[in-house]
Amino acid sequence: MPRAPRSAPRRRIEVLRIGHRPGRDPRLSTHLALAARALGAERMYLSPPDPELSQRVAEIVRRWGGSFEVIGVEDWRARLAAARGHVAHLTMYGEPLDRALPRLKRTRSWLVVVGGAKVPSELFAMADLNVAVGHQPHSEVAALAILLDRLLGTPGPGPWPGAEQVIVPQPRGKKLVAPPRAGSP
Repeated sequence: MPRAPRSAPRRRIEVLRIGHRPGRDPRLSTHLALAARALGAERMYLSPPDPELSQRVAEIVRRWGGSFEVIGVEDWRARLAAARGHVAHLTMYGEPLDRALPRLKRTRSWLVVVGGAKVPSELFAMADLNVAVGHQPHSEVAALAILLDRLLGTPGPGPWPGAEQVIVPQPRGKKLVAPPRAGSP
């Protein structure tokens, strides 16, 4: 697991971002990847691929630890078909998260699909669940963060495996340190 232990049972969560526009969406898709990583997802698939975005996120993982990765996929339908576990599509048109949460928690492995501006209508039929965090227009990043928090819980403090730097929580200011090495006193 790429982070400090949680109280919730171990789940395997992957994210599929469809409809990414490499020239127009790098900031939003990067924020999706960062939220997915920080809140417990194992990887994010990006369709269509954006090698520059994947490299930026890989650099963050190198500095801050963990094993998260962004993998480009040409065909999101094939990625959906190859998913291990169930598929949850985040959409403001889906059933309320509170109603879907018991089913989400019964399954250990999920591919969470986050769409862009124009989601193909066939996705609604391909998903096992269409889940809404809210039924108003809102940020995909916020919806993913809320879903992951409700499903996995809030991450605990502590260095992630392989981290080059660690935040020392404090009431004011910023403090970074190198993580303690194995076998150090």
